Amino acid sequence: MQREEKQLDMLLEAVLNRLNDLKHSIGVMIHRLETEYETINWPTFLDNFALISSHLTGLMKILSTEIGTPLRNLTVLPLMLTPERDEALLQLTEGRVPVFSHDLAPDYLRTKPDPGAESRQAAHEAKANNLTVEASMKQVAQYNKVISHVWDIISKAKEDWENESSTRPGIQQTSSMADTQALVAAVGLGNGLTTPGGNPTAAGVMIPPAIRQGSPMSAVSPSGGAPMGKMPSGIKTNIKSANQVHPYR
Repeated sequence: MQREEKQLDMLLEAVLNRLNDLKHSIGVMIHRLETEYETINWPTFLDNFALISSHLTGLMKILSTEIGTPLRNLTVLPLMLTPERDEALLQLTEGRVPVFSHDLAPDYLRTKPDPGAESRQAAHEAKANNLTVEASMKQVAQYNKVISHVWDIISKAKEDWENESSTRPGIQQTSSMADTQALVAAVGLGNGLTTPGGNPTAAGVMIPPAIRQGSPMSAVSPSGGAPMGKMPSGIKTNIKSANQVHPYR
């Protein structure tokens, strides 16, 4: 009796380890699908799926081996059913099962499909068995036609998307270097600015003669010769001697 119990514990431990590996692989795959859905490729997806399939195969191999008493000959019975929240059960099931009540026990301990699902499956199998060969071939041909049409639509959409991506311009230019240089020259050198009634200078600025004659540049010619002109005085002054009598005195 002790030998059978020891073998059963070893079997349950191996099954539990394989289930943990399977759960980890499924969790990694779901995480990648949720976070890397834009960059994940088909070979990587197939590798993850192959890893899950290998864990399932290993689990089925462990269950099919005759180590001690087969699990199919054992019966699992609930020791306690309560509608209250069970913290130990919640921790044992990693937060998935908070209570173990009368309503949930049949679903958790079920070894066969739900009666409704089982009846629907039996109805589908009976309907499939009653089909003739001609009707089944017709349905297969129609199904292949629909799949081919969907595949053509997807291929056309993919081709259009690739063409659009290849011909799509990069970052659109929002500035002009020529306009920028013209603006800098206008602000710093006065290029392009005009004043009515003036004469152009070397920089292209129209400056009135009065301002141009009074500027330091007008005092000396470009060749370093004599002054080009003097600033006319608009204020007349009358200087008198200090001993002259004031006119209002």
